[in-house]
Amino acid sequence: MRLCCKSGVEAMLSRCKIMGNESPVHTQRKSDHLRISLEEDVSFRRLTTGLERYRFIHQALPEINRGEINLSTILLGRELKAPLIISSMTGGTEAAEQINMNLARAAQVHGVGMGVGSQRAAIEDPQWAYTYQVRRVAPDILLLANLGAVQLNHGYGLDECRRAVEMIEADGLILHLNPLQEALQDGGDVNFAGLLARIEDVCRYLPVPVIVKEVGWGISEEVARKLAGAGVAAIDVAGAGGTSWSQVEMHRTNDELTRQIAADFADWGIPTAESICLARRGAPQTTLIASGGIYTGIEVAKAMALGADAVALATPFLRLATISAEAVGHKIHEIAEELRTAMFCIGAADLDALQGTPFLKPVDEVLSQ
Repeated sequence: MRLCCKSGVEAMLSRCKIMGNESPVHTQRKSDHLRISLEEDVSFRRLTTGLERYRFIHQALPEINRGEINLSTILLGRELKAPLIISSMTGGTEAAEQINMNLARAAQVHGVGMGVGSQRAAIEDPQWAYTYQVRRVAPDILLLANLGAVQLNHGYGLDECRRAVEMIEADGLILHLNPLQEALQDGGDVNFAGLLARIEDVCRYLPVPVIVKEVGWGISEEVARKLAGAGVAAIDVAGAGGTSWSQVEMHRTNDELTRQIAADFADWGIPTAESICLARRGAPQTTLIASGGIYTGIEVAKAMALGADAVALATPFLRLATISAEAVGHKIHEIAEELRTAMFCIGAADLDALQGTPFLKPVDEVLSQ
């Protein structure tokens, strides 16, 4: 299995490199991001998700039947068999097509949601649309389109948002926020002035739900409150502690000053656990998705007990998606079963009970008792 995994990754990296410098700037950037994410260490140096600072209090007498635990939920109008979303990762390069297809096939089999990577490459060059179009293999999943929110300040509007949704027959649109990443990119789009009002316009007129997410540095209480007021259907906190996009950009740049600045921001951001709590406080009635460095079913359970309605994961699936849909599906099943077992061991028969559990405590509090 290890050799197969290596072979799959090497083949995918080879396809990224073949594209070389002939690709347009957005497509080349996508190719670079995919290659670096698979090839380099892009984790935070010291900052963690903060989930390790919480512990479930084991209940030796759970008084429920594990076989009857219900993981299903309704998210943005679609039923999920488990509260999991394959987070937005890629698209816009040749190598991305097979990754997205494998992710989508696995999502269809296991009844979880999926987001695609930023569709800007295909909006500006429609030849890349096929790399995002997975509906034919996943007709029933919650599928989310994706554009950078800052593009609303650079000529994009309702028309481009509709095109992104229609391109992949999506159930909703993610507008992602990435100010630090843009600041570290050569020629990055750094004009975020007045962006909230433009997001509000999209929420008002787009015929599908709008989800706003960070890309890995977290959503604060203040930003969550503003987004809820703007009418977003859901917020994905994408907290710090998983992939550090400053590290990705550090590996990508050839400019020594940018490389040093990016390195210095390797531990920037709001840890995922903190961001969940802050965003829930700022937007108590808004659907909340947790992501950012979450790898296991136990961490999924912790995120939901802290206040999330669903959990999105990327890194656990990316490398497996270079192998097969079955490999991705096996990991989805593993995470869901681990979540089920965690719920069993705290006596939570469904997701409502998990979200309301009194048995998740800060480690310091547990140790002081």
